Amino acid sequence: MPSWMRFRQTAQRLRGRLRAREGQAPGGGEEVEFIAELRNVHAAAADFRLRVFVMGAVVLLAFGLVLARLVYLQVIRHEDLAAQAESNRTAVVPIVPSRGLILDRNGVVLASNYAAYTLEITPSKVPDLEATLDALAQVVEIGPRDRRRFKRLLEESRNFDSLPIRTRLTDEEVARFAAQRFRFPGVDVKARLFRSYPLAETASHAIGYIGRINQAEKERLQDSDDEANYRGTEYIGKLGIEQSYEALLHGTTGVELMETSAGGRAVRKLASRPATPGSNVVLALDVKLQKMVEDLFGERRGALVAIDPRTGEVLALVSKPTFDPNLFVEGIDVENWTALNESPDKPLLNRALRGTYPPGSTYKPFMALAALELGKRTPRDTIVDRGAWTFGGHTFRSHEDGGLGVVDMHRAIMLSSNVYFYSLANDLGVDAIHDFMAPLGFGQITGIDLGGELRGVLPSQAWKRATYRRPEQKVWYAGETISLGIGQGYNNFTILQLAQATATLANGGVRYRPHLGLATLDPVTHARQALPTEPGVNLGYKRENVEVVHRAMVGVTQQGTAARAFAGARYLSAGKTGTAQAVTIGQKEKYNASRLQERQRDHALYMAFAPAEAPRIALAVIVENAGWGASAAAPIARRVFDYWLLGEYPSEEDIAAVRSGKATVPIGKPRQAAEVPLPAAVQQLP
Repeated sequence: MPSWMRFRQTAQRLRGRLRAREGQAPGGGEEVEFIAELRNVHAAAADFRLRVFVMGAVVLLAFGLVLARLVYLQVIRHEDLAAQAESNRTAVVPIVPSRGLILDRNGVVLASNYAAYTLEITPSKVPDLEATLDALAQVVEIGPRDRRRFKRLLEESRNFDSLPIRTRLTDEEVARFAAQRFRFPGVDVKARLFRSYPLAETASHAIGYIGRINQAEKERLQDSDDEANYRGTEYIGKLGIEQSYEALLHGTTGVELMETSAGGRAVRKLASRPATPGSNVVLALDVKLQKMVEDLFGERRGALVAIDPRTGEVLALVSKPTFDPNLFVEGIDVENWTALNESPDKPLLNRALRGTYPPGSTYKPFMALAALELGKRTPRDTIVDRGAWTFGGHTFRSHEDGGLGVVDMHRAIMLSSNVYFYSLANDLGVDAIHDFMAPLGFGQITGIDLGGELRGVLPSQAWKRATYRRPEQKVWYAGETISLGIGQGYNNFTILQLAQATATLANGGVRYRPHLGLATLDPVTHARQALPTEPGVNLGYKRENVEVVHRAMVGVTQQGTAARAFAGARYLSAGKTGTAQAVTIGQKEKYNASRLQERQRDHALYMAFAPAEAPRIALAVIVENAGWGASAAAPIARRVFDYWLLGEYPSEEDIAAVRSGKATVPIGKPRQAAEVPLPAAVQQLP
């Protein structure tokens, strides 16, 4: 029984006793009992008051805690919780921007976008992936190639990513899937923009390609300022211009603020910020010239780089063989990847930037300029070329068994005297050669706006000490300098470096950084803005020394080794042929191409510029394992100059003859370059 009830009953009994004893004198045992019972009543009352106090304190404490929690939630964490509540009510949906186009200098579209439907799966929402794929295959055609690509993407991505199982769905396929959409949780059809390269293999090494963002790229973006801008983006530039100008081409991601139901379904759009399309990038490339050169190479391997020596603009950047960048956009399949990656012709190798070769005799004009600038030779100094040169008991051969007789600098360049440049290299020494050639760009990174460029090797004593391990290998021997004079030995450069050096020589010693990017075009207003460029660097050559070398190089095309290729040309050009060994031939052996396997034969090189009196184009070209530069490389250069200076495009007959190495001067009737059409699928912007 509660204490308050006991207290009430006791009080009632006491009152009854008091009424019954009224008028009687107190005393005896009854009085003692009465007093004791009265004391019990007072103790019970005190106990009751204590309990009421404790209960009141507990209630007050509880209310205090509730009030404190209310203050914490409503005041201290108000903004945070309000944001969470709003996020539960709304969803931020990224709007992926349209990727900018890539154009050549004449407005020909080299990379574009098109809209198409894609069937995509979010693996984290699919209970049985294999069963789902089998069931989908009954509705939409899904081939083995699609499955292999999907599994590869699944390995590279997190399981909550939406991954394509089929792209470019037809309207009929979209309708069939839509009718059975309820059967496939985690599977949906999405409309997306896809990248397209309408000229396929043409200029693929320069343009590059895009591909799905892999895990490593995601982690890199998460640690950068671009993380928010790539929210919702699934593709990124992987190679070439697509990679170098990614920031311009990508654009700015927009957002839509959507009100959602408790089940996550969009109810209405609350606000939006539209995406800003990527800028269109205009290249210095002339894609018609590019395609012409690639056709002239045919199935042969090699590279060509053509530069405007006045600005550093790259007019053509050819690497053969090429590849189709469209294969990489949605993830290349195993068969095509194996074919490209394991081909002995290495079509994925950008030979213009990453192929390194001895420059052969194309190095001789630069050696001559070094001799003049350093005071080691005058134009009138002569030697007797007897066909060989001996140093330290070792005989260095020349290509002419009987020799060229008395040669000065002009004849040595024009007729390509090895003996003259053996002697010159010995007089200069390896370090002097290195120090003169480095500012020209040999063995240096040119800084072109493409990734992956190799440095090559411009040898010096310091280079050898740093490169080799054993003490005897670190020593530079005087005999190793001799072959450097004719572009052999340790010399190993890219065709881009040779083209840059040729352009620098052409304009009197002013070096420009080669670049493909020319300008950007606003996708909405079409306003054109030139990309920033670096000013030229004057290397300080004496004009009279440069003119000596220029005259000798003009002699090469008039009376020397390239005279046949440039016979009848309606302009004056300057050049130098070259032949570089692919394999070492013993000093006592005679080079015989017919006895060597095709890949062991010499490389054919040519460097040149035109018009000689006011150069507007400079180039370097190599045709791998093609033999003499005069017969394989110089004819390609002649067609490039005819195109650029005269607007002439070679006839089909002439292209076929050059491919097979059977033409020097053009044959057939040349076509007007402006009238030669590009493929019908190619778009040209005004």
